[in-house]
Amino acid sequence: MPKKIAFLTAGGIAPCLSSSIGALVERYNELAPDAELVGYLNGYQGLLLGRSITFSEEVKRNFDVLFEFGGSAIGNSRVKLTNVKDCTKRGLVEEGADPLHVAAERLKADGIDILHTIGGDDTNTTAADLAKYLEDNGYGLTVVGLPKTVDNDVFPITQTLGAWTAAEQGAVFFENVANENTTSTRQLIIHEVMGRHCGWLTAGTALEYRRRLDGYRWLPELNVSRARWDVHAVWIPEMELDLDAEVARLGAIMDEHDCVNLFLSEGAGTDAIVREKEAAGEELKRDAFGHVRLDELNPGKWFAKKLKQRLSADKVLVQKSGYFARAARPNERDLDLIKRSAAAAAEAALAGQSGVAALDMDEGGEMSIIAFPRIAGAKPFDIDEPWFGELLEAIGQPKGARAAAH
Repeated sequence: MPKKIAFLTAGGIAPCLSSSIGALVERYNELAPDAELVGYLNGYQGLLLGRSITFSEEVKRNFDVLFEFGGSAIGNSRVKLTNVKDCTKRGLVEEGADPLHVAAERLKADGIDILHTIGGDDTNTTAADLAKYLEDNGYGLTVVGLPKTVDNDVFPITQTLGAWTAAEQGAVFFENVANENTTSTRQLIIHEVMGRHCGWLTAGTALEYRRRLDGYRWLPELNVSRARWDVHAVWIPEMELDLDAEVARLGAIMDEHDCVNLFLSEGAGTDAIVREKEAAGEELKRDAFGHVRLDELNPGKWFAKKLKQRLSADKVLVQKSGYFARAARPNERDLDLIKRSAAAAAEAALAGQSGVAALDMDEGGEMSIIAFPRIAGAKPFDIDEPWFGELLEAIGQPKGARAAAH
């Protein structure tokens, strides 16, 4: 009997979701051409509510169209199946129901043999909860995940899908923003980059941006110089921030070049911001996974307020590249990794092996099917990476001490 295979994408979007679906369809066309393919709409929300779409033969033939688009062709949501209170409050399950049981019964009723989850650590830890429930209760269904996140912050995964593209696109974004340094004297531009606990994307974006500057022609006589368009600071959660020392260093740059360009991870300083807001009696909203919503904290604005006076800035501009970067379609490097990961995921699924198809840090970065219990979030960026040290040296920023673990 032909297999029935379902897909769902969840969490925030990244430059890999639609392409991952396309890559999985491509591989199943080769390995199981008679399989029925189904997409649950809006992630685990669609699974709980029984909302799905069957892929037509036209979709299966034209899978490569999905390589040209960012976002998710079947929609996303943030749902934690073990957060019963949240699922009930949102009307995803009835009062007293167990979301894991509801999801398992929906998969059974729909006749699903294989479920592919495409998302970050929250998506795949939720997939782990679901896979364990299915196994413990004899449902006989295989669950294989693909690791998406622009933060590149999932244990024990060397490189998550979409992160390379997000860094490249953040650099493209700042190429235009940097020209704002001509609109005022003593201009401070804060480029706020995604990354709750991990500074990889901020560092990677700064690296990609400086590589792009290598291709520019300059006219220093008219102040069109690399020094004015360059990155002057990279602040990430993994390094302790000596604000006084950095203000002194950046003040000298402001005096000399009339501008400062700061690449700021949205996770840098968030602990201090949370403490400040809660001490003031402010109640901060959290998502289904207990994370404080970063748009409520607004780290860029918080640092802008702190730095404007101390750097004697005449103008401060905060620009966020997150939505621009995460919504892009994948670049060639990411698309190659997506296809390799999807091929491994499909092969494992047909063999009945559950887990996450990804480059395994503990296996020398080789493609593996990583057991769900090994998946965890908040993997920090390794500030001892040689390329990061070279980046800081190039911009004249001291490396600083390693921050305490989150």
